[in-house]
Amino acid sequence: MADNPQQTVRELQDLVVAYAKQETVEPLKGMARYAGFGILGALFVGIGVAFMSIGMLRGLQSLRGWGVHGNYSWVPYIAVVIALVLLASGIWITLAKRSRRPERSSAA
Repeated sequence: MADNPQQTVRELQDLVVAYAKQETVEPLKGMARYAGFGILGALFVGIGVAFMSIGMLRGLQSLRGWGVHGNYSWVPYIAVVIALVLLASGIWITLAKRSRRPERSSAA
């Protein structure tokens, strides 16, 4: 321990600042990286789903059946909406089942 009280106060201040950086700034940097990858992944999945639904709509509109021309031109749009709702509900149900499942212990 230092004999000079000012030196002791400076050491205490340096220790507190180093501890605050270690416990707040460094974990926030790691969390920001993790959140950035999550946001980027969600953006790519959203763009993929949008392209998939546009492709499905164009594919249904290119059919020459009764349900895509004239008064029934709205049928492909409803079909795409129903497909997207089914996809979203399937993902929702899967995640809900996964969250209800008890965690297994890694200790044998």
